[in-house]
Amino acid sequence: MPWKHPQCAVPQKGSTLTPSPQPLDGLRIVEGASFVAGPSAGLALAQLGADVIRVDPPGGGSDFLRWPLSSTGDSLFWAGLNKGKRSVAIDHRTEQGRELLLALAAAPGRGAGIFLDNMVGRHRLTYDELRARREDVIHVHLQGRSDGSPAVDYTINAEVGVPQMTGPEGVEQPVNHVLPAWDLLSGMVVASGILAAVLHREREGEGARLELALADVALAGVGNMGWLAEAEMRGGPRVRQGNHMYGSFGVDFETSDGRRLMVVALTEGQWRALRDVTETGAVFAALEQALGADLSQEGDRYRLRETIAAVLRPWFAQRDFGAVRELLERAKVLWSPYLDMAEAARAARADETSVAAEVDQPGIGPLLATGRPLRWAGTGAPPVPAPRLGEHTEDVLSDLLGLSSGEIGRLQDAGVVRVSGDGSRRSRRPSGPELPQDSPRQRSLPARM
Repeated sequence: MPWKHPQCAVPQKGSTLTPSPQPLDGLRIVEGASFVAGPSAGLALAQLGADVIRVDPPGGGSDFLRWPLSSTGDSLFWAGLNKGKRSVAIDHRTEQGRELLLALAAAPGRGAGIFLDNMVGRHRLTYDELRARREDVIHVHLQGRSDGSPAVDYTINAEVGVPQMTGPEGVEQPVNHVLPAWDLLSGMVVASGILAAVLHREREGEGARLELALADVALAGVGNMGWLAEAEMRGGPRVRQGNHMYGSFGVDFETSDGRRLMVVALTEGQWRALRDVTETGAVFAALEQALGADLSQEGDRYRLRETIAAVLRPWFAQRDFGAVRELLERAKVLWSPYLDMAEAARAARADETSVAAEVDQPGIGPLLATGRPLRWAGTGAPPVPAPRLGEHTEDVLSDLLGLSSGEIGRLQDAGVVRVSGDGSRRSRRPSGPELPQDSPRQRSLPARM
């Protein structure tokens, strides 16, 4: 049977998103990862329809109670990064638990046999162990550095020069940023790597051993932006720019009522729109003539950024935010207001096209969550809740490994597994029919994959 697009996701109550295809249905990833990079990769694949089974210790992994926390003491971080996955709780440090995890990670089936982890120490599963169970297994291992030594986003970011480029001009100490950008980028590299390995297995019948180091992602990121080469060619680091955009014109302005907004003019058309709405064309024409500049070129706009900003500031300072917003929108200027996170949440709720919607998260209650940002045929997929820890342990061990209720009960009594306390019903992931286990050499993925 060919790969099949299954039933569309059912929108949550209050969501305005329409049902959307989930093209990765039939693909199963066992995720033994914590924190941001690995779980964000699993989340991206789950939001495209893959069956992502997150495996944690019975008491929860190291990120199970990571901040921010809800009023109930549950992790909003964990709930956000594990939406739409299945949760299995296994103590893989025990002999029986390790056997269960190996069996799940290397399970037969055309879309199965994919294991993603960032485990460390002597209890981690190795590619050789997995391959002994399944010749064409796909194993993706995330780590801090390529030599296996530890690192996290906030330490890696410090050593690739970004904090020395961030912050106000004249500040000597490094300025960290709060977004774990390298973690999130690593997650997307992992997701694309898994899909590439699946395609390779379909074409060649071979598995894959993939390793990704956070440090490599960060260095590649600044290298791909040209920052490493720039530093070598100029013989030193780039100086801080404050809120100015590097290489073009973009900076923040304050309105008469104290609101701040970011205005950017990357292109000649955007510069013309900003110049026209502020009625500063004659002033800038005179500056061009006096300084021998051409402000239609973004390099000259960057070089004269402070002068341009000084000319424009009075226009913003003389008008309240509402008037500025109306004029900029009408003129098609590229801009956005500065919002704090509470304001951003309110804006997301008010926006009918937003990927955010309210879900009823077990253990927490109603919360604002986000769905799949990738829109397929013009539609996204609404958010779904994250599972309770161990919610699907019984289902997965029974359906995929053939364990009986008695066997699962004995494993739970021994502390090897955790079964969710809600035994009123078995929660199953909706999916299409099981894919056959024929050779990947005999089938190919459709073009849409």
